[in-house]
Amino acid sequence: MADVARRAGVSPMTVSRAFKTPATVSAAVRQRVEEAAAALGYVPNLVAGNLASSRSRMIAAVVPTLANSNFLGTLKGLSDRLRQEGYQLLLTETGYDPGEEAAAVAAVLGRRPDGIVLTGAQHHPSVTAMLRAAQVAVVETWDLHGPFIDMAVGFSHRAAALALGRMVVGRGYRRVGYIDFPHAGVRRFQERRRGVRAALREAGLDPGLVAGVADEGYAGGRSGLDSLLSMAGDLDAVICATDVQAIGVLFECARRGWPVPDRLGVAGFGDYEIAAEVPPGLTSVRTNGRGIGVAAAELILRRQEGGMAAAPVLDLGFEIVSRGSLR
Repeated sequence: MADVARRAGVSPMTVSRAFKTPATVSAAVRQRVEEAAAALGYVPNLVAGNLASSRSRMIAAVVPTLANSNFLGTLKGLSDRLRQEGYQLLLTETGYDPGEEAAAVAAVLGRRPDGIVLTGAQHHPSVTAMLRAAQVAVVETWDLHGPFIDMAVGFSHRAAALALGRMVVGRGYRRVGYIDFPHAGVRRFQERRRGVRAALREAGLDPGLVAGVADEGYAGGRSGLDSLLSMAGDLDAVICATDVQAIGVLFECARRGWPVPDRLGVAGFGDYEIAAEVPPGLTSVRTNGRGIGVAAAELILRRQEGGMAAAPVLDLGFEIVSRGSLR
């Protein structure tokens, strides 16, 4: 470290800060330190500092899938904000499997992270027990349906689905079907289903047109539409648990030569990037994935600073984006 300091023209303490808390060092000084370290082949030894401070400067994030662009936005927001304060992100994927999530949490706790970010607030009992015993900062994301282990940031899936269902009904559709998510036991998707069905009930419409599917991808939209049509040949609108399924429905409508939205109205959930690009444009619920990640990072950082978060449960809300897939 002394050699790096001499080469960069700074003190050893500044070199230490440049690596451990880069936000406390100017960009110009940080660049000189990094260039000097690279030239000398220096890699900082953070282990000793971690032992002394009881900090690993590592945050773990547990997500169900990396195929969802909104989860990727959350990870980007989380990583960007943490990196500003000298933290690194450790990532693990669980495939919507509670057992895999429990194994992942056990594995990352063995590396002594300063905080853990989970997806959803529905976990195997062992997860809750492990995290409370570890006394580590925890933020549960993408849900506001507690109880929570520690802190949370997200939005109401039920309220969002209710609002979307009301929009579809308000556009004049009367035979509305719902394509569920393959992992229907996940509470976030249960809440979406309940919200849509509540909107149909309050309008005096049949809430029973629900199709379960086995595929998370575009094929799930196709098979879900086939299932709904077998229940109701006069189906005039479909709401899907995710945009991917909704895009699958649009593809199937194109294959059948059905005009959207005249023959069939279609709505999704998530407002993925493709929603605005596929003809005629997909009406969808927009959620703030990146904002959820940034807010989760802020909650953990405040905890690391020694204080409680001012608002340990944050509601970032949602927005319904109307496009050409509904009349």
